[in-house]
Amino acid sequence: MSLAFSQNKQSLNSDEHVGRKRENIFHVSVGICSYNEEKNIGRLLEALLSQRMQIASTEEIMVVSCATDGTNDIVRSFEEKDRRIKLIVQEKREGKAAAINLFLKQATGEILVLQSADTLPTESTIENLVRSLLNPKVGMTGGRPIPTNDPHTFMGFVAHLLWKMHHEISELDQHNPKMGELIAFRNVVREIPTDIAVDEAWIEADVRKRGLLLCYAPNAVVYNYGPETVSDFLRQRRRIHAGHFHLKRKMGYETPTMNVGKVLRVLPRALSLSWRGVIFTLTAAFLEVYGRLLGAYDFFVKGKSPYVWDVAETTKEVRL
Repeated sequence: MSLAFSQNKQSLNSDEHVGRKRENIFHVSVGICSYNEEKNIGRLLEALLSQRMQIASTEEIMVVSCATDGTNDIVRSFEEKDRRIKLIVQEKREGKAAAINLFLKQATGEILVLQSADTLPTESTIENLVRSLLNPKVGMTGGRPIPTNDPHTFMGFVAHLLWKMHHEISELDQHNPKMGELIAFRNVVREIPTDIAVDEAWIEADVRKRGLLLCYAPNAVVYNYGPETVSDFLRQRRRIHAGHFHLKRKMGYETPTMNVGKVLRVLPRALSLSWRGVIFTLTAAFLEVYGRLLGAYDFFVKGKSPYVWDVAETTKEVRL
């Protein structure tokens, strides 16, 4: 699999997008929250600078980083080439929500995009992501993550199954999608609680409370890499589900993937009918249930909201 990134180097050195106001175009600020992403951050910035756009213009790309590796040096090298790139150093690791608040405080675009640092967009992803916002009733959109893991391995199968089900749930009701990895929303969210572990879902709830719609953008593809070990998978799912339980108590908001009925409804669409597929699916379902139980234990018994979480190391580089 390959990404058709533009090779127009002129865009890396051009200041024409900075501060320029054009009619009938969205001015977009992109935020990337990063922790030790030296394996992927350079490719991500190249991809974002090479976006093909007609209804959007990227005014700034902010990387909020609390890195102990070479991430900050890589971002600074891009900063020197293009004024749209800005590094915001987070001195102390306080969780992704705190990093997002630093972005929200400084972002000037009318549309804000949050992209995970360990993902890669295609050259038209941002344009496709923000297109639904031409409808003034829509306040937030979410893209479609596609894992690049080998689907013939068990953990690769699990990654594809998980995101396939997220896609099917989102297709089921495009105004009640499961969002993650890449979102765009109007610049109306001022701050999010720093103890939130599921930031996209909290922003969803905030946008809905303002009377705005959500919308799924399946053609806004973003590539990611799922966990390659069972321990990384459980660590990730445990944290996410504890975060969802916290969100439901705090905001009374539940994402569609927490609705067991919806999950069971779309499962046949994602299910492989081969013996191998059935066995892998049943094993994946067991791991998912176990991860949910661990998340429930963390939240309801230990009273824990894992807003500063252990990194799943095997997800840190998108392998194309």
